[in-house]
Amino acid sequence: MNKLPIAKRVQIINLLVEGSSLRAASRIADVSINTVTKLLVDVGRACDLFHCQTVKNVECQRVQADEIWSFVYSKQKNVPEGMEDEAGDVWTWTALDADSKLIVSWLVGARDNDTAIDFMQDVACRIKNRVQLTTDGHKPYFEAVTETFGSQIDFAMLQKIYGTPSGSNNEKRYSPAECIGCKRQVISGNPDPNHISTSFVERQNLTMRMHMRRFTRLTNAFSKKIENHCHAIALHFVYYNFVKQHKTLKVTPAMAAGLSKRFLTLEDIVNLTDGIQPKLSN
Repeated sequence: MNKLPIAKRVQIINLLVEGSSLRAASRIADVSINTVTKLLVDVGRACDLFHCQTVKNVECQRVQADEIWSFVYSKQKNVPEGMEDEAGDVWTWTALDADSKLIVSWLVGARDNDTAIDFMQDVACRIKNRVQLTTDGHKPYFEAVTETFGSQIDFAMLQKIYGTPSGSNNEKRYSPAECIGCKRQVISGNPDPNHISTSFVERQNLTMRMHMRRFTRLTNAFSKKIENHCHAIALHFVYYNFVKQHKTLKVTPAMAAGLSKRFLTLEDIVNLTDGIQPKLSN
């Protein structure tokens, strides 16, 4: 079987992690759309495995969690009959270390209790010590955090209060609702009131929308298959954690969290598909 030269694979992955669509990457790299899709699948699987094996025993003090909406094939209201299990709204749950900006865990699924529990259990198995956790006011977090951590966590919820955006009709139509206040609620433990915040993880939502074409709002960009959606997310988070320099920290989140001592390269990510694990110590 023919395999693309590593330089060509690096070029395609570089296009994908910088927000190009599959078809745009196909045109620029001068390869077929099927080739780009297969590379995304291979790299996505390898990145998911690499994250599972590498991001563990994380020492952190403050974790922020949030969910970001997207859809596969069609929005929920337009799902064709018979495709209810493979199309519609999809939520990506993320947990971020507020200090290192490391994405500790993510999970793609529904916005329900079962997914919340699975997500929190994955978060719990990746952190080493007791942390302060802040989430939004989404009710499933309450049961999920309580069932997973019990009393071994400092947990608070931050519920934002939104009002109608100001401006003309068109400005209101395309502008998000305005935040007019916040309500902080301590659920368990003794969280520091000064650090009850979800600002960093919400900023990560913007990073996701800028680096993954399928998350762009008000466009025709969307995932056609849930599997490819998950592969793109896995690629993004390994790129974000291990390759991309954080502009404030001047290192990658993985380096700031003590998981790596060097910047990984896109070639390192491509090599994961060949079973070549990058050295993180030098």
